[in-house]
Formats: sequence, C-alpha cells, structure tokens
Amino acid sequence: MTHSPFALNRRLLLGGSLAGIGLAYAGQAAAQTSGARNKLVVVIARGAMDGLSVTVPHADPNYRNLRGGLAIGAPGQANGALALDDSFGLHPALPGLKAMYDAGQMRFAAAAAIPVRVRSHFDAQDVLENGGEGLRQQADGWLNRALVAAGGSGAVKGLSIGAQTPLILRGQAETSSWAPGGLVKGEDRIASLLQDLYVDDPMLQGNLARGLETEALAAAGGDTSLRRNDVNGLGQAVARLMTGEDGADVVALSIDGWDTHARQNAQLQTRLTGLDQVIGGLHDGLGDQWANTVVVVATEFGRTARANGTQGTDHGTGSSMLLTGGALKPGGMIGDWPTLADNRLFESRDLTPTIDVRSVFKGVLRDHIGVDRAALDQRVFPGSAAEAPTMEGLV
Repeated sequence: MTHSPFALNRRLLLGGSLAGIGLAYAGQAAAQTSGARNKLVVVIARGAMDGLSVTVPHADPNYRNLRGGLAIGAPGQANGALALDDSFGLHPALPGLKAMYDAGQMRFAAAAAIPVRVRSHFDAQDVLENGGEGLRQQADGWLNRALVAAGGSGAVKGLSIGAQTPLILRGQAETSSWAPGGLVKGEDRIASLLQDLYVDDPMLQGNLARGLETEALAAAGGDTSLRRNDVNGLGQAVARLMTGEDGADVVALSIDGWDTHARQNAQLQTRLTGLDQVIGGLHDGLGDQWANTVVVVATEFGRTARANGTQGTDHGTGSSMLLTGGALKPGGMIGDWPTLADNRLFESRDLTPTIDVRSVFKGVLRDHIGVDRAALDQRVFPGSAAEAPTMEGLV
C-alpha cells in the first residue's frame, strides 16, 4: 500500500487545521439509537513508528547505550517513561494510554513485525495491509476479508477515514468512507518515496533527513493560524460515526509522519501526543460503547536500535503494537522480549521480532469480532495456519 488515505500528517500534527472536519455531519449518526455491537478500530502508524520509544524497555541493560540521547528515561526520572511494569514504560507523551493501562484497558506487544523482512515503507505497508506472506500476494485487504468472514452482506459495517480507502479495507465487502478536511496533499508521500530511494546511500539519506528537519522546524514556527487543530475532536468525530444503528463497526484510520530520521525526540513528542489525543477522543465520543471497543495501533516496521548521526533512527524491523479499549482483558505484554543484546539484534542492527502481527490481529478478530480459526487461517490471512491467534484471550 503506497498511498496514505488520511494525513494526520507532519503539518497537521505540527499545527495544521482540522477545518472541515464535519462535526455536524458526524453528529447525525449520534442521533441514532445506540446499539451494543462490538467495535474495532485499526490505526496504521505510517512511516515506521519507533517501538523502542513507544514501549520503552527501560530495564534492558543495553537500551541506554544503544540509544544515547534518544533514550527515554526510566520511570521517576525527569521526562521519564510512564511505568507499565518493572521492565517497560510508555513514552511520556501517552498519559491517556497510561490511564487506560492502569484501568486494565491497554496491552502491548513490544517486539512485533510483519512476516516479511523488508525496509521499504511501501512494500512493508502492502504486506501489513494485504495480510499475506509476501508482497502483492493479495489484491484486497485482510480487514475487508474479515468483514466477509464475520457475516458479509453488511452484517458488520466497515468505515475508512480519509480521501481514499486504504488497501486494508478494500475488497468484496462494501464499506463507507469519510474524509475530514478534504483531499490530502502529497508532500509526505514524496518524502517517504525519496527516503526509500536513498535508504542505502548514507550521504543522500543524511542530506534528505536534514532537509526534512529544516522544513519541519519552519512549519512549526510559521503562521499561528496553523495551530487550530483539534486532534481529540477528530477522535470524537470518528466515534460519532460508530454509534447508532447505522454506525460503523470496523474502522481503519491512518496517521502519517513516523519516519523519524532526524530530531526524533521532538517529532515523536508531537506524533505521540496526537495519537494519545485521537484515542482519547474515541474513548470520550464512544461513551458507553467504549466497553465494546478494541483499538489496535500497528506500523509497517520499527526502527534501528542505534541512533544515527542526525539524532534520529533509520528503517528497522521489530516494533510495538498497542491495544486498548473497554473490551480488552487486563494484562501486560503480548509475546516475548528478545532483549537488545548485541547477539540478539536482527542483522546486528534491529529489534528482533518475537511475534507476528497476524497473531495479534487474529486474536482480536477471533475473540472480539467472532471470526473462526479456519477462516482466519485460510481466508483472512491466507497460508497463516502456523501463526496461532494470541492464545491467552485478548478480549
């Protein structure tokens, strides 16, 4: 998948306007009679979210040496991680998710990955969304196939947020879409294309990273009218489209801007604040329906364990998945932690994945949406029988 359907992009989260978000339109669904159907929101963090800064392995003895100035402090330190357990914490920009964890409504997979080891955004996003075991193996998306497997004929209603339906929700099942703010500009896509082209050229990659850094700083200090965005309001608007008899049951939402090759700490503070607020808006807007909801945040791959020369990180492998919602069972980490020891890094540079993203998705679809194991193995994620759903029960 190469096109981002909705740009909660670099400009938006640095202060772009959500004018045209259509709250009045979204509110039409809220007037419907509230139902009790299970709800699922899949958030794709496009650009390769740095899992080592999202779910911080502060107790790993190699973390701080690898990360240097990018390391998030341990809980209790200034700007330190928000404690989840003795080993992990959340980035300090995620207080809303921390409150959900404390309420037994958040879990995480700290070392997850797609089944293919690639470092191209667009190849990896294709695999993440098509649900197969390789590139371009499916013309439709696994979330759409899950709608069919869950009953078809509109039994489970799908909705994409953005100007174009993403691959993950394309297919036989009819879905609707909503694009807040109109069409998306292409600058972020062009930047990501260039980063893929330059990934093996240290000089070109570094020059591009510094150019993007300058552009981001200029946008941040520009016109004050760019700071009227309400990201929490976006989450609430999406929630309104999920309520009522005609509300969506399954939603796909993309958030761009996670390709942090330079000045990562400042960029992640902005991106994660936005993610926290979007999920908070979903929580607030869904009201009682939050008890029937699961939100899953996934990314195409992680980032290098070591910082680069521009205070950023490069394309990696394992990353974090976040799960939250009132329907989630209390618990901690999903999967194992491989450690950051030199001899445990993938290709001596990346976090080694210990769980396939499909196992987590399968667990949610089985336990929450009611898709049976045979359909998951054969239709939703073809050829994936060896990847069992997360077996302890997620919901």
